[in-house]
Amino acid sequence: MSKALIVVDVQPTFCEGGELGVEGGNAVAERIADYVNAHRGEYAYIATTQDWHIEPGAHWSAEPDFVDTWPKHGAAGTPNAELHPAIKVLGIEHHFKKGQYSAAYSGFEGIEDNTDRIQTREEVDYAQSAGKTLADALKTAGVSRVDVVGIAESHCVKDTALDARKLSFEVTVFEDLTVPVSEELGVAARKQMAAAGIALVESR
Repeated sequence: MSKALIVVDVQPTFCEGGELGVEGGNAVAERIADYVNAHRGEYAYIATTQDWHIEPGAHWSAEPDFVDTWPKHGAAGTPNAELHPAIKVLGIEHHFKKGQYSAAYSGFEGIEDNTDRIQTREEVDYAQSAGKTLADALKTAGVSRVDVVGIAESHCVKDTALDARKLSFEVTVFEDLTVPVSEELGVAARKQMAAAGIALVESR
């Protein structure tokens, strides 16, 4: 069984001190790095995802409701939109940028882009239509099982895991390698993921 690891949105923008910092984000980044270093040989494919917002429309708001609209975050080309330093040094080869010109929560909405360029709408659309997507990459790699880790469990980790299930992958979320925005939202996310058949376990 070929297995993939998806590291979701482990960026300074979502860690303590970032625009949408989640408590425990920096510690989760370090734990994920330790896990990758110890287990990378078990995976046929490893990828990261990043919020990489250029002009995401109403997703950014000066008066956010923190449900559908948010303060400016993950701004493409800024240090806080880059991978967390603990993840950056791992040498992961595949990086999926998402939300360039729209809201995007799932890594499956992104395109593979291993540069830090500011793409035009046309470039992003072309990459989507050309199949530079996470779904196509996993299919090409012959993957049948997907492990998901990252930030935040209640939002982008959940949506990435749910999309993987919809694509018929066997999906596991490692509870010790993710963190929700709040415990209340975390409980709701875990119920939704469990109902979809996603395994919620510890990495150890």
